[in-house]
Amino acid sequence: VKSEYRGNEVGVMHACGHDTHVAMLMGAAEKLTEMKDELAGNVMFIFQPAEEGAPEGEEGGAELMLEEGLFADNKPEKVFGIHVWAGFPTGHVGYRKGPLMASSDQFEIKVKGKQTHGSTPWGGVDPIVTSAQIINNAQTIISRQTNITKAPAVLSFGIVEGGVRNNIIPDEVTLIGTIRNFDMDIRSDIHDKLKLTAEKTAEANGAEAHVHVDLGYPVTSNDADLVEQMLPVTKAVAGADKVQEVPLVTGAEDFSYYALEVPGMFVFLGVTPPERDMANEPSNHSPHFYADEDALKTGTELYVNWALESL
Repeated sequence: VKSEYRGNEVGVMHACGHDTHVAMLMGAAEKLTEMKDELAGNVMFIFQPAEEGAPEGEEGGAELMLEEGLFADNKPEKVFGIHVWAGFPTGHVGYRKGPLMASSDQFEIKVKGKQTHGSTPWGGVDPIVTSAQIINNAQTIISRQTNITKAPAVLSFGIVEGGVRNNIIPDEVTLIGTIRNFDMDIRSDIHDKLKLTAEKTAEANGAEAHVHVDLGYPVTSNDADLVEQMLPVTKAVAGADKVQEVPLVTGAEDFSYYALEVPGMFVFLGVTPPERDMANEPSNHSPHFYADEDALKTGTELYVNWALESL
């Protein structure tokens, strides 16, 4: 929304591909367009696909939009985003200064041994036993080698693949997992330690380990000054009793890329009717997820008033 006033400040709002998110941002765009001549600056609306990740082998999401020049000509001074949240009462807003959501990286370890018959294990190199040792040893990266008082971290294995039949020790086993973290320096250190642990554990068994870490979303971190500035507005819109600080979330969000470019503020908006059981409410990615659309009015009003306050 471009006003007649050519100020330096540009407010920005973001919506990824969920229908609820798009609806809120469309509502804000409609309202701010109606009053554009009253705005002391410009507002950019980002309608972004592929927040959950592009199809394998393709690029997408916030990172690609930035690479293609999203902020090249009109770099904003701040950026806002809202994510609807299950298990949080309708219209309630959860915020946090600094890190809010974790970085998310996928790793793959190929453990190469030497095939032999199960009855003569000394005739080969067992990648299954080696993989088991790598899985166990990798747990000490977080529990014994990472300063979790500075920032929590998680390293989890989700896939173990290998073997051809019950009495054959195979040539190779593949391990795939995820790393979540809230500090970019610690994130890099965990990657290095995983590679070292896997390679040296394999070497001790006469095997080989080839480690690849696929960098995912960075840490989603909110600008503390921006959050503080917008808290009175947020409470005025949602109600002071409905705005609360939330704990760290180990889920990830590619809004993080925008917040690395300019000060950002990302919040959660509750969409669960208050009469439902919050503790057992199906999560956002469940097929039973339910979004109370009454919350979308609050989201739209937040976008509008954040923009007005910014300008």
